[in-house]
Amino acid sequence: MTNPAAASARGDGLHILILGAAAGGGFPQWNCACPGCRAARSGGAPGSGQFSMALSADGRDWVLINAAPEILQQIRETPALHPHAGQIQGDGLRHSPISAVVLTNAEIDAVAGLLSLREGGRFALWASETVHEILVQNSLFAVLRPENVSRPQLVPDQPFTVAGLEITAFTVPGTPAWYLRDHKAPDAGDTLALEIRTAGRRAVIIPACAGVTGAMRDRIEGADILFFDGTLWRDDEMIRAGLAQKTGASMGHMSISGPDGAIAALSDLQIGRRVFVHINNSNPVLLPSSSERRALGQSGWEVGEKGARYTLCSI
Repeated sequence: MTNPAAASARGDGLHILILGAAAGGGFPQWNCACPGCRAARSGGAPGSGQFSMALSADGRDWVLINAAPEILQQIRETPALHPHAGQIQGDGLRHSPISAVVLTNAEIDAVAGLLSLREGGRFALWASETVHEILVQNSLFAVLRPENVSRPQLVPDQPFTVAGLEITAFTVPGTPAWYLRDHKAPDAGDTLALEIRTAGRRAVIIPACAGVTGAMRDRIEGADILFFDGTLWRDDEMIRAGLAQKTGASMGHMSISGPDGAIAALSDLQIGRRVFVHINNSNPVLLPSSSERRALGQSGWEVGEKGARYTLCSI
């Protein structure tokens, strides 16, 4: 077995950074004065940009999971993602440790940041056939020139390797991106989750999910760490708060709480750490002193926060 201290010194293992943990609109949301957003503005709760993550097998080369609208700010706030002078070759001045971007859906908060990664950086853009088609149909994304940004296809249950990470996409229950629901039928590529393996470690990332299936449970069982859809505490949360006439189910998100919620559905699985991400500004778990936050913690779950880093040494 590898010595954990030595592995950490070398960088071997699975490195995970939460760049943003909020759902669409961020936290606080620009036009919202709900209790959570007021607390975030006054310092009573930690704010966050929209969901995005970075993963690495060695702490040097990184893969982004989704590209939030705030991706430039997220990169600026994360030194590990800055250009490394030692990697610049010849007379060039540009470099990025970001090798790839992997998209789990076509929601605006997952793809809009791609437009900010257009300055000639070379990376692979992995997405399902469905999501690639959506991007191709929008001429704005043509700024990602093919000579710089390749567009390999994510095929469910077919693993691929990038930057030392073995990544397998798999389908989960969900819906098309909100802006497309009147224009396209649901497709298996609309909502993907990811299983990440390296150095004997395994992470599962499910940022959007409308329900837990038996196949999902089998995939999650035994994971070292799980990042799961934490959009809403309860299904009618936004209606009760007077924020919108939408339920979580209508948006393709299962609730955290309740007999059919994520905590209950996954309670009997063996998982190293359980972290909720993609959390809506209406969700009371964002308030550190709330009873919902205490209940979540007592159930063995954590609330993902911007800037959090998880390092799993190789085994």
